[in-house]
Amino acid sequence: MKINKKTIIFGFLIVAVTTATIYYFFWQRLSPPVANQKLAVVQEKKHIQLLFVGDIMFDRGIRYYAKQNGGNDFIFDKISPTLAENDLVVANLEGPITNNKSISSGTAPGSVNNYFFTFDPSITKTLFEKNIKLLNLGNNHILNFGREGLLSTKIYLDESGVNYFGAPNGGRSIIKNINGLKIAFVSYNEFSGNIENEQIATIDEIKKIELNADIVVVFSHWGNEYELVPADSQKDSARQFIDAGADLIIGSHSHVIQPMEIYNGKRIYYSLGNFVFDQYFNEDVRQGLGVIVKINKQTKQLDFLEKHFYLGPNGQTIISP
Repeated sequence: MKINKKTIIFGFLIVAVTTATIYYFFWQRLSPPVANQKLAVVQEKKHIQLLFVGDIMFDRGIRYYAKQNGGNDFIFDKISPTLAENDLVVANLEGPITNNKSISSGTAPGSVNNYFFTFDPSITKTLFEKNIKLLNLGNNHILNFGREGLLSTKIYLDESGVNYFGAPNGGRSIIKNINGLKIAFVSYNEFSGNIENEQIATIDEIKKIELNADIVVVFSHWGNEYELVPADSQKDSARQFIDAGADLIIGSHSHVIQPMEIYNGKRIYYSLGNFVFDQYFNEDVRQGLGVIVKINKQTKQLDFLEKHFYLGPNGQTIISP
């Protein structure tokens, strides 16, 4: 049987196409996971990034604006991308989460019930989705609905996967392992009782927890509301905490931004002001500070970037113009 050149060429092409197909499906498709693993090692993050913000409150006007605009997402609509850029966002939760009816909604400023907060349980899912996954509970409003309100808060946060620290009578601190770096968060609540005893307890906690952590951050609820400069008691406490081993101090409670100070090479942010709140009576309370902390995983060096927020009249927090 005579085989012409065209037949030979055609057969060769068939073999070549078949070989290429086998290579593609059985080699190329098996290779990417290995290649991706190598790429992941090359692109492994050399630092972690945290964002600290101030007081968040979801009752009174914030509850009203969220309800009028389709839910909690509206409050964060303008800042969601900023929150998502970080490995973790940390805030001060200025009140309990319960299924109780609000007693502060619609009350006159200055009236007794105007300062008693409760937040709808739906907020926990929103916080998790917005990357606010760590909350300080050591403040003067967490017991607005008593011990039952505190227990309710813990249950709802646990169910949503949002961590917390600083709960009264337990849970003063927490260690978070973030991409291989152990960050300790310690709460100091000036309003939990005797200030001196609270200082001593916080110092003891710092000394104990730093043995198992790479970085120690103290989140302090302290000072006087609406004061633009820190009180001497704040300065005294902050410096004692750094002397005990704290690497960074973040403050809240004043509802206005207070100055940053560097003591022994460590930063003290005396107050970050409001982050989500329905206070609009002057420009000071409408401004909040966000502190972005980049931590090098090898050297443990902290680098800082500050971001400014503004409380819009419709309940939304926006990037400051």
